[in-house]
This record gives sequence, structure tokens and C-alpha cells, in this order.
Amino acid sequence: MKRTFDRALKTVLSYAVLGLCAAVMLGPVILMLVGSLKPDEVVLKETSSIVGLFTGKFSFENYKDVFVRVDFGRFMLNSLFITTATVALGLVINSMAGYSFARSSWRGRDSVFALVLALMILPFEAIAVPLFYEAVLINWRNSYQVQIVPFIANAFSIYLFYSYFLSIPRELEEAAEMDGAGPWRTFWTIVTPNAKPAFAAVAVIMALMIWGSYLWPLMVTTEETYRPLPVAIAEFYTLPPINWGDILAFGVMMVAPVMIAFLLFQSWFVRGLASTGLK
Repeated sequence: MKRTFDRALKTVLSYAVLGLCAAVMLGPVILMLVGSLKPDEVVLKETSSIVGLFTGKFSFENYKDVFVRVDFGRFMLNSLFITTATVALGLVINSMAGYSFARSSWRGRDSVFALVLALMILPFEAIAVPLFYEAVLINWRNSYQVQIVPFIANAFSIYLFYSYFLSIPRELEEAAEMDGAGPWRTFWTIVTPNAKPAFAAVAVIMALMIWGSYLWPLMVTTEETYRPLPVAIAEFYTLPPINWGDILAFGVMMVAPVMIAFLLFQSWFVRGLASTGLK
């Protein structure tokens, strides 16, 4: 009887702790969503009152104001294009690099792979200035490619692919080779379809990283034509008049695409990370 009580108490405490953690993480998102649907005077004057935010009239006026005050559609298209292009090219390049490290034998492979692992601990801020100087030399400022090309190859993505490819049985590739398939065909028709969780995990991680990138786009863009959402919302935050309802609406529209993408690929994302030992 005591053992049953202890087990039940442990379960209740576990769910209570998990519920508290979920509330802490989801609280800002919920407040942002609710605040974006309230008049600006309510957001400013009744933020300290939770009841004041969740009662009364809701409207989409703040969302309309965002499109009126700034060219939000342009910023959204910029972020979508930059993120999609970087992730798509990154999946191809990083997967081939990971497969080469996992399966191929070539001179200097271990040394190069050690260098790739070392790059994982190198913060972007350490190379931002020389990278900016290089972008200026080749006249890439205020362009899409300057926000895409430097982030296609990613050390962490290569490592994830490498770890996952090691878990795929070699017998599948050996059978394909016996049927006359070359390395390229083996990779694209045998290995890639069996590595969908790894591709999903890398895609989500890269998309989150690129979508929320702020420092580099701020450094290399001075025109709204090429600026993504993170830089745009930073400017919108200081654009008079400062309306918190509009700012929260901007934030909701900025966060929504990545949340939807994560929910769609959540199961594959978890499987991909678990398969590489990152639990």
C-alpha cells in the first residue's frame, strides 16, 4: 500500500514539475498572442493584470496596423526565401559531407573531421568581423547570397548526419553495390530515404537558427529590400508611435511559421536526435 502511495505521489510531483515548466515556457507565448488581440491601451495599462488581458473585446486591428505601418510582406518573403534556400542547400551539402566522413576512406579524413568538430565550439561572433570584411571585399552587402552562402555548411549538421549514417546497416549499401549502383546512386536512392529523421532534425535546427538570426543580417544589410524579420521587428520596436499591441502582433506573425514547421516535423525531429545519441 505504501509503495503504491509513493508511486502515485512521485507521479503527481513529476506532472506538477512538468506542468510548471510548460507554463513558464508557454506563458510568454500565450501573453504575446493574447496581447496582440487587445487594444493598445489595454496592453499598456493592464499588463500586470492577467484578468484584464483575457477578458473584454478581442480584435485583429493590431495585425492590420502592422501591414499599414511597414512592408511586413516583404520582410516575411525575405525570411522565407533566405531560410528555405539555406536549409535546402545545407541539407544537400551537409548530408554528403556527413556520408563521406561516415563511409568513405580518404587520406586526411580523420584530421578534417576533427577540424569540423572543433568548429562546433567556435561562436559566430568570433568570425563575424572577418566574414563581414570578406563580404565587403566581394561586394556582397545588401544581397540575399550574403545571408545564405556563409551558413550552408554547418559543423553541427555534418556531425548529426555522420552519427545517423553510422547507424544505417552497411548491408543495404553493399547490396546496392552488388546490383551495380555507384556511390552517388547508392547515396540518393538507398541511404537518403532511410535517413529521413536525420534530414528532418537538421532541417528544423537550421531553420530555427537562420529564421532567428539577427546579428549578421543587421551587419550586412542597410536596405529594407533584403532585411529579414528579426531586423525588421527590432526597427519596428523603435518606430513611433510605439504601440505594444502592434509589436506583439508582429511577434506572433514572426513566430508562427517556425512553430508550425516544428509541429509538422516534431516526431521526425525527436527520432533524428535520439538516433544520434542526443537525448
